[in-house]
Amino acid sequence: MKRVILLLVILATGAAVVAERFPAIHARVPWMPNVPGLTQTAAEKPADGEGGDGKKRRRFAADGPIPVLAAQARYADVPVTADVLGTVQATNSVLVRSQVDGKLVEIDFKEGQDVKRGDVVARIDPATYKALYDSAVAKKAQDEALVNNAQVDLVRYQKLAETQYGSHQQADTQKALVAQYTAQLAQDQAAIDNTKATLDYATIRSPIDGRTGIRQVDQGNLVHASDSTGIVTVAQVKPIAAVFNLPQQWLRQVNGAAAKGALRLEARDGTTGDLLDTGTLQVVDNIVDQTTGTVKMKGSFPNADAQLWPGQFVNLRLYVDTLSHVVVVPTPAVQRGPDGPFAYRVEDGKAVMTKIQTGRQTEADTVVTGGLVPPAEVITTGFTRLTDGTKVAVSTATASAEPAKPGDAAKPAEPAAGQAEAAAVSDHAADAKADAEAGGPDAVKHRRRRRDGAAN
Repeated sequence: MKRVILLLVILATGAAVVAERFPAIHARVPWMPNVPGLTQTAAEKPADGEGGDGKKRRRFAADGPIPVLAAQARYADVPVTADVLGTVQATNSVLVRSQVDGKLVEIDFKEGQDVKRGDVVARIDPATYKALYDSAVAKKAQDEALVNNAQVDLVRYQKLAETQYGSHQQADTQKALVAQYTAQLAQDQAAIDNTKATLDYATIRSPIDGRTGIRQVDQGNLVHASDSTGIVTVAQVKPIAAVFNLPQQWLRQVNGAAAKGALRLEARDGTTGDLLDTGTLQVVDNIVDQTTGTVKMKGSFPNADAQLWPGQFVNLRLYVDTLSHVVVVPTPAVQRGPDGPFAYRVEDGKAVMTKIQTGRQTEADTVVTGGLVPPAEVITTGFTRLTDGTKVAVSTATASAEPAKPGDAAKPAEPAAGQAEAAAVSDHAADAKADAEAGGPDAVKHRRRRRDGAAN
């Protein structure tokens, strides 16, 4: 008898350990005793502070209307735009180089300085070229004296020839000498002009309005007209240009719109999307690239705030046309199915699947060419639980938020009404999944009854 009692005690202790460490096994074995206060199975535990009434309420919510956000279809003017990546380049860019050889004796600009056309940027030692110029001037003065003397002699010889005291041949020879000296004067003037130009080249000036870059040579170095590096690059950045390529399919539409007036062109930051500048389309190239099937275009921007810089990559948006008074809906409302695009229209508290035809689409709006007319209300969220005829409750939360104000980032975000309802739906879905994995709510009740009967 003692052995039997000892065996029963060992079995009871083992059952208690199993029930504590393996509640799932305890729930599946009907004859295993339930030790009060020792453990509680997962099926008996309240769900996160809720009792049975909490699950009942959530199961009841699944049968109720699904909270969604909705927006009305409306009429609007929709711009036809072409978005493309472009490269900024200077309107004019000049490598300033020396046109004569010599020592660089002066640098008259600061790197990054704005200069005007004609401003002095550098000077080369002019001594040699000044001497050549002075020599040419002196040579002309010498030849002018010869011309004057020859002309006086010509007058004398002509008078003597008229009075028979001189020969006509002598007068003609003197006339030819005057012409020779006069031609020499013209040659002297050409030499003066040449040496004057060379002397002027010793003073290096900016050929355009623009901004200087990094200096390529320092003061004191010898520079040559054959140097390829130059002294500095001057780039015109106000206004500034941007080049880009569009598929050839745009060519007819762009040319047609450009014939009516200048087309608006926007430059935006590639990372933040911020508007950098607004300009116009200037040039459509006269040939299509046969390799890529694209045509090159160039736009111009005022660049008053210097937001655009040569070599910079920017997102460009070219406004080609405007679709006037067309039906638009928020782009999230447009869904895709085997039969094409559709939208869920709200009608009598239900989601009605409606086939639609769409046109141009942006991140915000999509043009609807058929299937919907304003002021039809279309659903924009919650599509995973929607089918044709599903009951819905349209939330009062707006689909788009107002622009953020300074300091808002420091405040904790408050969930909108639609977000709160969506969170409740998500909780219910999670509980339903847990019940399904455990065999469903009926299976849980059945296991509980079997356990309670075994305990009694």
